[in-house]
Amino acid sequence: MAYLGMTSILLAFLLETRNVLHSKQPLYLFLMAFGSGLLGIRAYLISEWAFLVLEVVWCGAAIAALMALRKSGSEDEVHASS
Repeated sequence: MAYLGMTSILLAFLLETRNVLHSKQPLYLFLMAFGSGLLGIRAYLISEWAFLVLEVVWCGAAIAALMALRKSGSEDEVHASS
């Protein structure tokens, strides 16, 4: 579980630094949310509270950004059909 979370975050980071993904793209945000979510679970299980807070905030920020993208996409569709 921890290695999958770490791999997800590192993959997103490497793709972003190589200009393959942008930090506001859904795939990047999904990889970050998924990876930090898994690492947050791991941090909780091993009682690493500072790391847990970091991962919860990181996961929450990625999920909030995904939701904002989804909302703005829905609004764009409404305006385009008007």
